[in-house]
Amino acid sequence: MGEHHPQPGRCPGTAPGRTAEGRVRTTGVPRYTPDWLELREGADAAARSPELLEALRPRLSGPPLVIHDLGCGTGSMGRWLAPRLGGPQLWILHDRDPDLLDRAAVRMPRTTADGGRITVATARGDLSRLTGSTLDGASLVTASALLDVLTAREVDGIAAACAEAQCPALLALSVVGRVELAPADPLDAELAEAFNAHQRRGGLVGPDAVAVASRAFARYGATVRTRTSPWLLGAERSALAAEWLRGWVAAAVAQRPELAGRAEGYLRRRLAACAAGVLRVVVHHRDLLALPAPRSAEAAT
Repeated sequence: MGEHHPQPGRCPGTAPGRTAEGRVRTTGVPRYTPDWLELREGADAAARSPELLEALRPRLSGPPLVIHDLGCGTGSMGRWLAPRLGGPQLWILHDRDPDLLDRAAVRMPRTTADGGRITVATARGDLSRLTGSTLDGASLVTASALLDVLTAREVDGIAAACAEAQCPALLALSVVGRVELAPADPLDAELAEAFNAHQRRGGLVGPDAVAVASRAFARYGATVRTRTSPWLLGAERSALAAEWLRGWVAAAVAQRPELAGRAEGYLRRRLAACAAGVLRVVVHHRDLLALPAPRSAEAAT
């Protein structure tokens, strides 16, 4: 998930202080645990849309490419994308958590596949302060698993800033509110509904993220494309499936505490199936590419 909002609530099997999707609470600064971010990195890399990356390439300005990675976490988006773009590149990593920023900066690759140099800078702060001037000279804005933990106003702010800076945005892995578990269980649908409601708490866009972002970018004249980017979790990703289950059930119970009794047994059954290698989970996401309108087109309107 993204790096900016906590999801409170625990369920049986969730460690004290741990929140849904690996988030923990600190003194006023919600953060994601590095172990969760690292656990999901392989599934994220396998899920991101190569088609959108190919559509993006002709619209990148540079060299050097100047890329702002919003809610960078431990830097998995940079590790995935930087080698696929060639160099030279300047990556500006944004996050509210200074520990994650440090980890991301250290672990970014230093050269691309074609030998281009990668330079890294960090920017700690809140996305609500993102403006076109912040992105001045940017070739690309990118993020992974971020949109669904923002409000509509925050999403609009990103779209407005990208439009002002005339830079494209590649925003990957937003949840869409649909999961598939096999074998099925009678409680699946009820937990999914509660989880989706939890994702929308406090005005967050949650499963509506891609639709909200698509409309926001389109209002500022961008051309928007989206592609599916599902997690496919089977026996080979059983550790991730188990941790995802704990967070998914925890969030559902936080939204509907009356589910707690049934959820405890459900989670126990599902974790046993994970351990046996017989559970299959598809967590549906969607990637979004927004390409700004050329200035000449804006001037003509």
